[in-house]
Amino acid sequence: MRGVYARDAMTSWYSGLMAVAASVAFTCLLAIEFASSANALPSFARQTGQPCGACHTDFAGLTPYGRRFKIGGYTYGGGPYRTTLFPSSDDSDNANKKEWVPPISMMAIVGFTNTQAPAPPPTDPYATNNNVVVSPLSFFWGGAITDHIGAFAQLTDAGPPPTASIGNDPYVHNWTWDNTDIRYADSTSLGNVPITYGLTANNGPTVQDPWNTTPAWGFPYAASTVAPTPAAGTIIDGAFAAHVGSVGAYAYIDDALYLEVSAYRTLDASTQNALGTDPFGAPGLFDFAPYWRAAFEPHWGNNWFEVGTFGMIADVHPWASPPSAPVTGPVTTVTFPQTDKYTDVGFDTQYQYQGDNFWFTLRGTYIHEYQKLDASFTNGLAANPTDTLNEAKAYASLAYGNDNRIVLSAQYFDTWGSPDIGLYGGLASGFSPNSNGWIAEIAYIPFISSTAPGWPWFNARIGLEYTWYNEFDGTSVGASANNTLFAYLWLAM
Repeated sequence: MRGVYARDAMTSWYSGLMAVAASVAFTCLLAIEFASSANALPSFARQTGQPCGACHTDFAGLTPYGRRFKIGGYTYGGGPYRTTLFPSSDDSDNANKKEWVPPISMMAIVGFTNTQAPAPPPTDPYATNNNVVVSPLSFFWGGAITDHIGAFAQLTDAGPPPTASIGNDPYVHNWTWDNTDIRYADSTSLGNVPITYGLTANNGPTVQDPWNTTPAWGFPYAASTVAPTPAAGTIIDGAFAAHVGSVGAYAYIDDALYLEVSAYRTLDASTQNALGTDPFGAPGLFDFAPYWRAAFEPHWGNNWFEVGTFGMIADVHPWASPPSAPVTGPVTTVTFPQTDKYTDVGFDTQYQYQGDNFWFTLRGTYIHEYQKLDASFTNGLAANPTDTLNEAKAYASLAYGNDNRIVLSAQYFDTWGSPDIGLYGGLASGFSPNSNGWIAEIAYIPFISSTAPGWPWFNARIGLEYTWYNEFDGTSVGASANNTLFAYLWLAM
């Protein structure tokens, strides 16, 4: 549903060789300017004193320690700098004698995208194929605020959209707030059972989740912002990312059982606009949507096995007259009085094994969405009063090497559901949401367990990724035209 209501997903493009040169030059300037004062170091590594490989099999994939760090509210210390600006008086590691540095960092991904068939014009200011793109360019606050409060907050420049899609649209932005998760965490025990508990406030379902099986942090970790992608997706899979606010509570029991309940509400259109988010990028507005998460991860030796469930229920008021690109007239944010009710139920599993110099990971995720389309059916936007949509993914990865790490990853993905000429009439064929295919990637991470020369907290990921489609937006005819080769350099500092 996300792609059906959202305007052209390619409006996040940001390309051109001049943009690449400017971004890389800016990145180098930051490294030179702030290296001596440590103001722009990757904040989590600086705060904990641990290398990237302590938290990540291959960033952004998490290790068990990385999951505990997130559940603990991003507050773990141990590094050479003071964790919080105002440490508690009983701080046992002499924190008052350490220098405090704001937990800020940045990243930039420079990517080259080739699709099997060029995009039809007009694509200005971008080429129809073989684009070099800098997207995203992000800045972060990542780390402790107090002894028990921490945050992961991201501000992103996705670049200007294609000229043809802008018109006089008042909701077009380059900069936007991105993944944000603010936590309070503490710990206690019940008898001999340790418990970490806390609160989370975030701006997208599954952003707060510590497993990479859920949508917000799933594979691929880097992807082209230029290539075509399937239109249909469940609402829990990013449809309301950065369009909502939430508050929730969680508990992590005996280092094995994770439980969470949260409640989401869409921000009003003016607030979304002020935060750099296009409100019409989501299916509509809702007042209250409960979200749940349960995961059980027993571990023995170097083995970790997780099985869990997650889901959300939302009664969404669809936009009555969403604008079409290019926008030439006034824009109204009126919604229908009726609602479409979405019930998403997901199941996930993960197995990780840590060898002497490698990580092996298997993941599986399935999401079923039931749609009761009272608003869309009544107002002629859907042909059926009820529909279903399903997503399934199966992933395997080998991250080899304690340093100079090579990562081999592959994923099969499949989306299928009810044919509906009202919802999917504008897609390729069959009035269907069905898409499936494969993603394969080889990546190289040079400094995941050691320090980079000259600046210890710098890191990079160099990757080559290929996506091929057996079916795309309801048809296998011409699906391969969307096959995508993506080569990228991911810089983090």
